[in-house]
Amino acid sequence: MTHRYLQSVRAALLILALALALACAVAASSAGAAPAVKKTPVKATFVGDSVSASITYVTSAQAQLERGIDVRLDLKVCRRLVQPSCPYQGSAPSTALQAVQSYGQSLGHVLIVKVGYNESSSGYGKGIDEIMRAAIAQGATGVVWVTLREKSDIYHWTNVAIRQATKRWPQLVVADWNAYSAGKPWFGPDGLHLTPTGAVGLATFLRPYILRAADTRA
Repeated sequence: MTHRYLQSVRAALLILALALALACAVAASSAGAAPAVKKTPVKATFVGDSVSASITYVTSAQAQLERGIDVRLDLKVCRRLVQPSCPYQGSAPSTALQAVQSYGQSLGHVLIVKVGYNESSSGYGKGIDEIMRAAIAQGATGVVWVTLREKSDIYHWTNVAIRQATKRWPQLVVADWNAYSAGKPWFGPDGLHLTPTGAVGLATFLRPYILRAADTRA
């Protein structure tokens, strides 16, 4: 009986020793492992005109766009791309180019542009190039350019210029709002400006494009 008892004790001690050795090995491995790197949130700047500005008036739309993304909203009535903006209530806002340039290195990883309803399509492609040069020089790794609703031929040709610009700028991601919003009951009488539901729709639409444009960030 005593011999069997001693064998049981030895077996128990052996199991305990093995368990302690395993625990020590796991602890050593954990201590030596490199700490996980937490990716910083995407930082973005949204430069737009009155169509986009509805996001700032609709709390749920702004919250949707800002979910997990640090977004600065610079959305002004009557804004134009590079030509002087049209006046509204006695003053004209900065152009999209001026807005982009004003932020310098604080522009962020991604620039979103939704401008073009207040101007001709003529020269729009050159304006895109100016915006792209400024954004990249200021540290942006991607630019999301939103197409216009084609309620006139002018907007159609503006969209053509946007799509053609991807051949010159690999950093440019086209977000085809014209196609996505077709048939949606999200608009006022002009078919351009958004209802509150439309503002949420635009914010929801833009999120994956912002994240995609940020994929190349350091």
